[in-house]
Amino acid sequence: MTESLTPAAGALLRAEGLNVAVGARNVLTQVDVTFAAGRVSALCGPNGCGKSTLLRTLGGLLKPVSGRVWLDDTPLDSLRARERARRIALLAQTPGMPFGMTVAELVACGRYSHTGMGGRLGERDNLAIERALHLMELDTLCTRDVTALSGGERQRAFIAMALAQEGNVLLLDEPTTYLDVRHQIDILARIRELNRETGMTVVWVLHDLNQAAAFSDAMLLMRDGKLVFSGTPDETMDPDRLMEVFATPMQRIDFQGLPMCLPVLAGQGGRSDVRDPVEVGGSNTSNTSSGLNGGRHGG
Repeated sequence: MTESLTPAAGALLRAEGLNVAVGARNVLTQVDVTFAAGRVSALCGPNGCGKSTLLRTLGGLLKPVSGRVWLDDTPLDSLRARERARRIALLAQTPGMPFGMTVAELVACGRYSHTGMGGRLGERDNLAIERALHLMELDTLCTRDVTALSGGERQRAFIAMALAQEGNVLLLDEPTTYLDVRHQIDILARIRELNRETGMTVVWVLHDLNQAAAFSDAMLLMRDGKLVFSGTPDETMDPDRLMEVFATPMQRIDFQGLPMCLPVLAGQGGRSDVRDPVEVGGSNTSNTSSGLNGGRHGG
């Protein structure tokens, strides 16, 4: 349930002329992008195309060689780290493993930007922690050591830590990593619901194009360090466009009002005869995809 969460008006996040290098390698080239306030946007693209680098730059963890990131009308590099953390919550793809820390203590780390390191938690802080734990279904795991959790439980704990920050912008790098399909759909739906109820701006990196289409307002495609397309899920889920980005033939189907694309398998034992329309109305498919309904199009 998210109705008791503290409202956080979404902020507009904008990048202009971003060129970013990691070591001696140029990773992002002349990226211009605007993430509308209060909207959910998905960054998609093949491995190594620069999605995570862009997200970390938007969160202030990487300094661009040139170009700038703006949070509303404020240059991001003009904000102190603690002030930036109060506005932007970022969950990296591979967060560090905390040792000797319970789930509740990990989630409480999300309040450091409000209390300072070692600061005393007030009533509002404790309430934010409690809400984040509840949202990620971690109420019964509060006292469990984080290292004793399964991969999926640990991922949910890190997401709860980011939610406890109560920022205006939430940046999530592959938030469904380690999660089974039920928890993947459930967590994306819960964050989408949170976006609707609080107005928080959400930018997430997702590899599953169908999940991105179901739970996002906009999809952005990247390739070779460049942003090559930005549009609605319906515009983005075009087989020819996806072929250009992923070098994989796709077939589109529309199911329960959602655009979906499936890879066309050919060779190596795959099927090459999938050009016929896909049957989506029968009992064999109605249960497997119904969990996606309620993303962009429903509650």
